[in-house]
Amino acid sequence: MNQGGPRDPKDVRAHGTGKSGGAQPAGAQSSSEDAKANYENLTPTKKPKSPKPQNAITIAVSSRALFRMEEEQKIYREQGLEEYVRYQLEHENEPFKPGAAFPFVKALETVNARLRELYPSSEDLFDIVLMTNNHAQVGVRLINTINHHNLFIERFCMTGGRSPIEYLKAYHTNLYLSSDAEKVSEAIEQGIAAATIFSPSKDVAVFEDQLRVAFDGDAVLFSDESEKIVKEHGLDMFFEHEKAYENKPLAQGPLKGFLEALGKLQKKFYAKGLRLECPIRTYLVTARSAASSGARALKTLRSWGLETDEALFLAGAPKGPLLEKIRPHIFFDDQMFHVEGAQQSGTIAAHVPYGIAQKHKRPTEDQDPKSLK
Repeated sequence: MNQGGPRDPKDVRAHGTGKSGGAQPAGAQSSSEDAKANYENLTPTKKPKSPKPQNAITIAVSSRALFRMEEEQKIYREQGLEEYVRYQLEHENEPFKPGAAFPFVKALETVNARLRELYPSSEDLFDIVLMTNNHAQVGVRLINTINHHNLFIERFCMTGGRSPIEYLKAYHTNLYLSSDAEKVSEAIEQGIAAATIFSPSKDVAVFEDQLRVAFDGDAVLFSDESEKIVKEHGLDMFFEHEKAYENKPLAQGPLKGFLEALGKLQKKFYAKGLRLECPIRTYLVTARSAASSGARALKTLRSWGLETDEALFLAGAPKGPLLEKIRPHIFFDDQMFHVEGAQQSGTIAAHVPYGIAQKHKRPTEDQDPKSLK
Protein backbone atom coordinates (compact mmCIF):
# COMPACT_ATOMS: atom_id res chain seq x y z
CA MET A 1 0.00 0.00 0.00
CA ASN A 2 1.28 3.46 -0.83
CA GLN A 3 1.35 5.17 2.54
CA GLY A 4 2.18 8.49 0.97
CA GLY A 5 -0.92 8.83 -1.18
CA PRO A 6 -1.03 11.12 -4.22
CA ARG A 7 1.59 13.82 -4.48
CA ASP A 8 0.51 17.44 -4.30
CA PRO A 9 1.30 19.07 -7.67
CA LYS A 10 2.53 22.14 -5.76
CA ASP A 11 5.31 20.02 -4.25
CA VAL A 12 6.77 19.30 -7.69
CA ARG A 13 9.57 21.67 -8.76
CA ALA A 14 10.83 21.87 -12.34
CA HIS A 15 14.57 21.37 -12.81
CA GLY A 16 16.78 22.29 -15.74
CA THR A 17 14.28 24.56 -17.46
CA GLY A 18 15.21 28.08 -18.48
CA LYS A 19 13.04 31.16 -18.73
CA SER A 20 12.77 31.26 -22.49
CA GLY A 21 10.06 33.89 -22.60
CA GLY A 22 8.22 31.91 -25.27
CA ALA A 23 6.96 28.50 -26.29
CA GLN A 24 9.56 25.73 -26.39
CA PRO A 25 10.01 23.57 -29.48
CA ALA A 26 8.05 20.31 -29.37
CA GLY A 27 11.21 18.23 -28.95
CA ALA A 28 12.49 20.39 -26.09
CA GLN A 29 9.13 20.25 -24.33
CA SER A 30 9.10 16.44 -24.60
CA SER A 31 12.63 16.22 -23.17
CA SER A 32 11.64 18.50 -20.31
CA GLU A 33 8.61 16.35 -19.46
CA ASP A 34 10.72 13.17 -19.59
CA ALA A 35 13.28 14.70 -17.24
CA LYS A 36 10.52 15.78 -14.87
CA ALA A 37 9.02 12.28 -14.85
CA ASN A 38 12.42 10.72 -14.17
CA TYR A 39 13.00 13.13 -11.30
CA GLU A 40 9.66 12.29 -9.71
CA ASN A 41 10.38 8.58 -9.96
CA LEU A 42 13.69 9.08 -8.13
CA THR A 43 12.24 11.33 -5.42
CA PRO A 44 10.99 9.49 -2.29
CA THR A 45 7.23 9.69 -1.83
CA LYS A 46 6.39 12.42 0.64
CA LYS A 47 4.36 11.34 3.67
CA PRO A 48 0.92 12.91 3.81
CA LYS A 49 0.11 15.49 6.45
CA SER A 50 -1.99 14.45 9.41
CA PRO A 51 -5.46 16.02 9.33
CA LYS A 52 -6.46 18.53 11.97
CA PRO A 53 -8.03 16.69 14.93
CA GLN A 54 -11.28 18.65 14.64
CA ASN A 55 -11.69 17.48 11.03
CA ALA A 56 -10.52 13.87 11.35
CA ILE A 57 -12.13 10.69 12.66
CA THR A 58 -9.76 10.04 15.54
CA ILE A 59 -9.05 6.47 16.59
CA ALA A 60 -7.07 6.26 19.84
CA VAL A 61 -5.35 2.90 20.30
CA SER A 62 -3.37 1.72 23.31
CA SER A 63 0.11 0.29 22.79
CA ARG A 64 -0.90 -3.15 24.09
CA ALA A 65 -3.93 -3.21 21.81
CA LEU A 66 -1.84 -2.38 18.75
CA PHE A 67 1.21 -4.52 19.56
CA ARG A 68 1.94 -7.70 21.48
CA MET A 69 3.73 -6.83 24.70
CA GLU A 70 3.10 -9.88 26.88
CA GLU A 71 6.77 -10.46 27.74
CA GLU A 72 7.29 -6.84 28.69
CA GLN A 73 4.12 -6.81 30.75
CA LYS A 74 5.31 -9.88 32.65
CA ILE A 75 8.57 -8.08 33.50
CA TYR A 76 6.61 -5.08 34.75
CA ARG A 77 4.36 -7.19 36.98
CA GLU A 78 7.13 -9.36 38.41
CA GLN A 79 10.16 -7.02 38.52
CA GLY A 80 8.73 -3.52 38.62
CA LEU A 81 8.81 -0.32 36.61
CA GLU A 82 12.56 0.35 36.61
CA GLU A 83 13.41 -3.09 35.25
CA TYR A 84 10.62 -2.74 32.72
CA VAL A 85 12.02 0.56 31.41
CA ARG A 86 15.57 -0.84 31.37
CA TYR A 87 14.43 -3.85 29.34
CA GLN A 88 12.61 -1.62 26.85
CA LEU A 89 15.68 0.56 26.37
CA GLU A 90 17.92 -2.47 25.81
CA HIS A 91 15.50 -3.86 23.20
CA GLU A 92 14.37 -0.64 21.56
CA ASN A 93 15.63 -1.76 18.13
CA GLU A 94 13.49 -4.93 18.30
CA PRO A 95 10.01 -4.20 16.92
CA PHE A 96 6.93 -5.48 18.71
CA LYS A 97 4.76 -8.02 16.90
CA PRO A 98 1.28 -6.99 15.71
CA GLY A 99 -1.48 -7.10 18.31
CA ALA A 100 -5.27 -7.41 18.18
CA ALA A 101 -5.91 -3.91 16.79
CA PHE A 102 -3.18 -4.09 14.14
CA PRO A 103 -5.32 -5.40 11.20
CA PHE A 104 -7.98 -2.79 12.01
CA VAL A 105 -5.44 0.04 11.94
CA LYS A 106 -3.96 -1.23 8.65
CA ALA A 107 -7.47 -1.26 7.15
CA LEU A 108 -8.01 2.34 8.30
CA GLU A 109 -4.86 3.34 6.44
CA THR A 110 -6.08 1.55 3.31
CA VAL A 111 -9.27 3.63 3.42
CA ASN A 112 -7.20 6.80 3.92
CA ALA A 113 -5.11 6.02 0.85
CA ARG A 114 -8.27 5.68 -1.27
CA LEU A 115 -9.74 8.91 0.15
CA ARG A 116 -6.55 10.84 -0.62
CA GLU A 117 -6.69 9.62 -4.21
CA LEU A 118 -10.27 10.83 -4.62
CA TYR A 119 -10.11 13.97 -2.43
CA PRO A 120 -6.47 15.18 -2.26
CA SER A 121 -7.25 18.29 -0.21
CA SER A 122 -9.86 16.81 2.13
CA GLU A 123 -9.16 16.19 5.82
CA ASP A 124 -12.09 13.80 6.24
CA LEU A 125 -9.73 10.96 7.13
CA PHE A 126 -8.96 8.54 9.93
CA ASP A 127 -6.30 9.86 12.30
CA ILE A 128 -4.70 7.27 14.59
CA VAL A 129 -3.35 8.31 17.98
CA LEU A 130 -1.17 5.95 20.03
CA MET A 131 -2.51 6.43 23.54
CA THR A 132 -0.51 4.84 26.35
CA ASN A 133 0.44 5.39 29.98
CA ASN A 134 3.94 4.12 29.24
CA HIS A 135 6.99 6.13 30.24
CA ALA A 136 8.31 8.40 27.48
CA GLN A 137 11.59 6.45 27.40
CA VAL A 138 9.66 3.55 25.85
CA GLY A 139 8.63 5.84 23.00
CA VAL A 140 11.71 5.11 20.91
CA ARG A 141 10.87 1.42 20.71
CA LEU A 142 7.27 2.23 19.80
CA ILE A 143 8.42 4.65 17.09
CA ASN A 144 10.84 2.06 15.72
CA THR A 145 8.04 -0.52 15.69
CA ILE A 146 5.65 1.81 13.85
CA ASN A 147 8.30 2.55 11.22
CA HIS A 148 9.15 -1.15 10.93
CA HIS A 149 5.53 -2.03 10.16
CA ASN A 150 5.15 1.00 7.86
CA LEU A 151 2.29 2.50 9.85
CA PHE A 152 1.35 6.16 9.54
CA ILE A 153 0.92 7.19 13.18
CA GLU A 154 2.17 10.68 13.94
CA ARG A 155 0.33 11.46 17.18
CA PHE A 156 1.53 9.92 20.46
CA CYS A 157 0.20 10.45 23.97
CA MET A 158 2.54 8.93 26.57
CA THR A 159 1.45 9.76 30.10
CA GLY A 160 4.19 8.16 32.25
CA GLY A 161 1.93 6.11 34.49
CA ARG A 162 -1.07 8.44 34.57
CA SER A 163 -4.34 7.40 33.01
CA PRO A 164 -4.60 8.69 29.43
CA ILE A 165 -8.41 8.97 29.59
CA GLU A 166 -8.39 12.69 30.40
CA TYR A 167 -6.64 13.37 27.07
CA LEU A 168 -9.18 11.55 24.87
CA LYS A 169 -11.57 14.49 24.55
CA ALA A 170 -8.68 16.86 23.81
CA TYR A 171 -7.86 14.64 20.83
CA HIS A 172 -11.53 14.72 19.69
CA THR A 173 -11.55 10.91 19.99
CA ASN A 174 -14.25 9.06 18.04
CA LEU A 175 -13.20 5.59 19.22
CA TYR A 176 -10.82 4.33 21.92
CA LEU A 177 -9.48 0.77 21.85
CA SER A 178 -7.51 -0.68 24.73
CA SER A 179 -6.58 -3.96 26.41
CA ASP A 180 -7.46 -2.44 29.79
CA ALA A 181 -11.13 -2.98 30.67
CA GLU A 182 -10.93 -0.52 33.57
CA LYS A 183 -9.73 2.33 31.35
CA VAL A 184 -12.35 1.48 28.70
CA SER A 185 -15.11 1.66 31.33
CA GLU A 186 -13.73 5.01 32.44
CA ALA A 187 -13.87 6.28 28.86
CA ILE A 188 -17.47 5.07 28.42
CA GLU A 189 -18.43 6.93 31.59
CA GLN A 190 -16.92 10.06 30.03
CA GLY A 191 -19.19 9.64 27.01
CA ILE A 192 -16.44 8.38 24.68
CA ALA A 193 -17.00 5.39 22.39
CA ALA A 194 -14.63 2.72 23.68
CA ALA A 195 -14.10 -1.04 23.76
CA THR A 196 -11.73 -3.63 25.20
CA ILE A 197 -10.21 -5.49 22.26
CA PHE A 198 -9.29 -9.19 22.28
CA SER A 199 -7.18 -11.31 19.95
CA PRO A 200 -8.94 -14.26 18.27
CA SER A 201 -8.28 -17.84 19.34
CA LYS A 202 -7.26 -18.78 15.81
CA ASP A 203 -5.95 -16.94 12.78
CA VAL A 204 -8.45 -16.04 10.06
CA ALA A 205 -7.37 -13.86 7.14
CA VAL A 206 -9.13 -10.49 6.91
CA PHE A 207 -9.70 -8.42 3.78
CA GLU A 208 -6.82 -6.15 2.82
CA ASP A 209 -8.76 -3.81 0.53
CA GLN A 210 -11.96 -3.25 2.54
CA LEU A 211 -12.51 -2.20 6.15
CA ARG A 212 -15.22 -4.38 7.69
CA VAL A 213 -16.83 -3.38 10.98
CA ALA A 214 -19.58 -5.38 12.68
CA PHE A 215 -21.80 -4.05 15.48
CA ASP A 216 -24.19 -5.63 17.92
CA GLY A 217 -27.38 -3.61 18.30
CA ASP A 218 -28.69 -3.20 21.84
CA ALA A 219 -26.25 -1.54 24.28
CA VAL A 220 -23.80 -0.93 21.42
CA LEU A 221 -25.45 1.07 18.63
CA PHE A 222 -28.69 1.48 20.62
CA SER A 223 -29.33 2.06 24.31
CA ASP A 224 -29.95 -0.89 26.62
CA GLU A 225 -33.65 -0.02 26.96
CA SER A 226 -34.85 -3.23 25.31
CA GLU A 227 -32.17 -5.37 26.94
CA LYS A 228 -33.37 -4.23 30.35
CA ILE A 229 -36.84 -5.58 29.55
CA VAL A 230 -35.41 -8.95 28.54
CA LYS A 231 -33.35 -9.19 31.74
CA GLU A 232 -36.13 -7.99 34.05
CA HIS A 233 -39.32 -9.32 32.43
CA GLY A 234 -38.36 -12.02 29.91
CA LEU A 235 -38.64 -12.47 26.15
CA ASP A 236 -42.44 -12.47 25.92
CA MET A 237 -42.65 -9.01 27.47
CA PHE A 238 -39.75 -7.88 25.25
CA PHE A 239 -41.60 -8.91 22.07
CA GLU A 240 -44.76 -7.11 23.21
CA HIS A 241 -42.77 -3.98 24.06
CA GLU A 242 -40.96 -3.90 20.71
CA LYS A 243 -44.23 -4.33 18.80
CA ALA A 244 -45.90 -1.54 20.77
CA TYR A 245 -42.95 0.84 20.28
CA GLU A 246 -41.92 -0.21 16.77
CA ASN A 247 -42.18 3.35 15.46
CA LYS A 248 -40.44 4.97 18.43
CA PRO A 249 -36.68 5.18 17.83
CA LEU A 250 -34.41 3.69 20.44
CA ALA A 251 -32.06 6.04 22.27
CA GLN A 252 -28.49 6.02 21.02
CA GLY A 253 -25.85 3.69 22.39
CA PRO A 254 -22.14 4.34 22.94
CA LEU A 255 -21.00 3.45 19.40
CA LYS A 256 -23.71 5.21 17.43
CA GLY A 257 -21.32 8.11 16.77
CA PHE A 258 -18.66 5.80 15.35
CA LEU A 259 -21.14 4.25 12.90
CA GLU A 260 -22.13 7.80 11.95
CA ALA A 261 -18.47 8.66 11.25
CA LEU A 262 -18.08 5.55 9.07
CA GLY A 263 -21.23 6.49 7.17
CA LYS A 264 -19.89 9.97 6.54
CA LEU A 265 -16.81 8.52 4.83
CA GLN A 266 -18.86 5.97 2.91
CA LYS A 267 -20.90 8.78 1.37
CA LYS A 268 -17.71 10.33 -0.02
CA PHE A 269 -17.17 7.14 -2.03
CA TYR A 270 -20.84 6.99 -3.04
CA ALA A 271 -20.54 10.54 -4.39
CA LYS A 272 -17.89 9.23 -6.80
CA GLY A 273 -20.15 6.39 -7.98
CA LEU A 274 -18.28 3.81 -5.88
CA ARG A 275 -21.04 2.38 -3.69
CA LEU A 276 -20.34 -1.19 -4.80
CA GLU A 277 -16.56 -0.66 -4.61
CA CYS A 278 -16.61 1.21 -1.30
CA PRO A 279 -13.64 0.22 0.92
CA ILE A 280 -15.83 0.44 4.05
CA ARG A 281 -18.54 -2.10 4.82
CA THR A 282 -20.67 -2.19 7.98
CA TYR A 283 -22.75 -4.94 9.55
CA LEU A 284 -25.48 -5.15 12.17
CA VAL A 285 -25.16 -8.57 13.85
CA THR A 286 -27.89 -8.89 16.47
CA ALA A 287 -29.56 -11.62 18.51
CA ARG A 288 -32.91 -9.97 17.77
CA SER A 289 -35.50 -11.80 15.69
CA ALA A 290 -36.34 -10.10 12.40
CA ALA A 291 -40.07 -10.83 12.54
CA SER A 292 -40.74 -9.86 16.15
CA SER A 293 -38.21 -7.12 16.92
CA GLY A 294 -36.12 -6.36 13.84
CA ALA A 295 -38.25 -3.54 12.45
CA ARG A 296 -37.62 -1.24 15.41
CA ALA A 297 -33.84 -1.61 15.05
CA LEU A 298 -33.93 -0.77 11.34
CA LYS A 299 -36.38 2.10 11.81
CA THR A 300 -34.16 3.53 14.54
CA LEU A 301 -31.16 3.59 12.18
CA ARG A 302 -33.35 5.18 9.50
CA SER A 303 -34.51 7.89 11.91
CA TRP A 304 -30.84 8.74 12.54
CA GLY A 305 -30.13 8.94 8.82
CA LEU A 306 -27.87 5.89 9.15
CA GLU A 307 -27.73 2.41 7.75
CA THR A 308 -25.54 -0.68 7.77
CA ASP A 309 -24.64 -2.45 4.55
CA GLU A 310 -25.87 -5.75 5.94
CA ALA A 311 -28.22 -6.63 8.81
CA LEU A 312 -28.15 -10.13 10.30
CA PHE A 313 -30.95 -11.04 12.73
CA LEU A 314 -29.98 -14.30 14.44
CA ALA A 315 -32.97 -14.83 16.76
CA GLY A 316 -30.69 -16.00 19.55
CA ALA A 317 -28.42 -18.20 17.43
CA PRO A 318 -24.63 -18.03 18.03
CA LYS A 319 -22.89 -15.15 16.27
CA GLY A 320 -19.52 -16.84 15.76
CA PRO A 321 -20.34 -18.86 12.62
CA LEU A 322 -21.73 -15.77 10.83
CA LEU A 323 -18.79 -13.65 11.88
CA GLU A 324 -16.44 -16.29 10.52
CA LYS A 325 -18.02 -15.71 7.11
CA ILE A 326 -17.96 -11.90 7.39
CA ARG A 327 -14.35 -11.79 8.65
CA PRO A 328 -14.62 -8.27 10.11
CA HIS A 329 -11.57 -6.34 11.25
CA ILE A 330 -13.46 -5.74 14.48
CA PHE A 331 -16.78 -6.82 16.04
CA PHE A 332 -18.35 -4.88 18.91
CA ASP A 333 -20.65 -6.50 21.49
CA ASP A 334 -21.72 -5.64 25.05
CA GLN A 335 -21.82 -9.25 26.28
CA MET A 336 -18.64 -11.23 26.94
CA PHE A 337 -20.49 -14.42 25.96
CA HIS A 338 -20.71 -13.18 22.37
CA VAL A 339 -17.19 -11.74 22.45
CA GLU A 340 -15.79 -15.11 23.48
CA GLY A 341 -17.82 -16.87 20.79
CA ALA A 342 -16.46 -14.45 18.22
CA GLN A 343 -12.90 -15.08 19.42
CA GLN A 344 -13.34 -18.82 19.01
CA SER A 345 -14.45 -18.27 15.41
CA GLY A 346 -11.26 -16.32 14.64
CA THR A 347 -12.84 -12.86 14.90
CA ILE A 348 -11.13 -9.85 16.47
CA ALA A 349 -13.77 -8.91 19.02
CA ALA A 350 -14.19 -5.90 21.29
CA HIS A 351 -16.25 -5.69 24.46
CA VAL A 352 -18.32 -2.54 25.04
CA PRO A 353 -18.87 -2.24 28.82
CA TYR A 354 -22.23 -0.52 28.69
CA GLY A 355 -25.72 -1.31 29.92
CA ILE A 356 -27.44 -3.81 32.16
CA ALA A 357 -25.42 -6.80 30.91
CA GLN A 358 -22.38 -5.46 32.79
CA LYS A 359 -23.99 -6.41 36.10
CA HIS A 360 -23.25 -10.00 35.18
CA LYS A 361 -19.84 -9.55 33.54
CA ARG A 362 -16.99 -11.92 34.31
CA PRO A 363 -13.45 -10.67 35.03
CA THR A 364 -10.73 -11.46 32.49
CA GLU A 365 -6.98 -11.62 32.75
CA ASP A 366 -6.70 -8.34 30.85
CA GLN A 367 -8.44 -6.50 33.70
CA ASP A 368 -5.24 -6.57 35.77
CA PRO A 369 -5.02 -3.05 37.29
CA LYS A 370 -1.23 -3.26 37.52
CA SER A 371 -0.47 -2.96 33.83
CA LEU A 372 0.86 -0.54 31.24
CA LYS A 373 -1.40 -0.14 28.21
